[in-house]
Amino acid sequence: MTVTETVDAFHYGRFHVVQPKGIGHRSGMDAMLLAALVTGKGPMRVADLGAGAGAAGLAVAACNEKAEVLLVERSPLMAGFARKSVALPENAAFSARVGVLEADVGLAGTARVAAGLADEVFDQVIMNPPFNDRIGSRTPDALKAEAHAMEHDLFERWIRTAGAILKPGGQLSLIARPESIAEIVAACGRRFGGIEITALHPRPGEPALRILVTAIKGSRARLALRMPLVMHEPGRHAFTPFVDDLNNGRASYPRLSKT
Repeated sequence: MTVTETVDAFHYGRFHVVQPKGIGHRSGMDAMLLAALVTGKGPMRVADLGAGAGAAGLAVAACNEKAEVLLVERSPLMAGFARKSVALPENAAFSARVGVLEADVGLAGTARVAAGLADEVFDQVIMNPPFNDRIGSRTPDALKAEAHAMEHDLFERWIRTAGAILKPGGQLSLIARPESIAEIVAACGRRFGGIEITALHPRPGEPALRILVTAIKGSRARLALRMPLVMHEPGRHAFTPFVDDLNNGRASYPRLSKT
């Protein structure tokens, strides 16, 4: 199958991503907001689960010159795009610190380890899981359906993997739809605490479209609902200054608490 591709610039050209055109999922603002949840400038190992073409993980590597990033993607086609992205000359400044692993995030136990996801080796894990219910997400594009359609117990399986591969005290970060809050909190269970949730609203007074979630492995701190973020000012299409900074790598979104 011949797939048309594009090379797209992010963070005002700080890094580039090779993406399929017309099929599959194309990364955008969700990936950039997810990357903004990774804070700190010191050495760290970061796993991007369900990485697609690698936009979020590449953003982390571009913003932190000491971060080592592993892009984990199940789809052979999308993993191929991730490899192309890493190999771009425009990404040469950090490509040596980024790897691609073709593996199913939902694997458990010895199967997960055999696939290349060992126990307790990462400082941070980021994820942008498929968010649509399969019943309402029928599409002739099988690749896009796989990227967008939520499978049964998806959050349980992905967060279980995050809990296994993170070091004690490591941070889980994810972006999802608001209706997934209960599933996310339940999946964190005893694995994660100190859950912090931020609702992302298009404009004041409008319902949230996304939530940003962080949690700490082994923490027993209570859940915190943070002040919402508003993307646009009333009557305007441009992002608010802070959201624009998050989207373009000029700012990060640190946790309220380290524990």
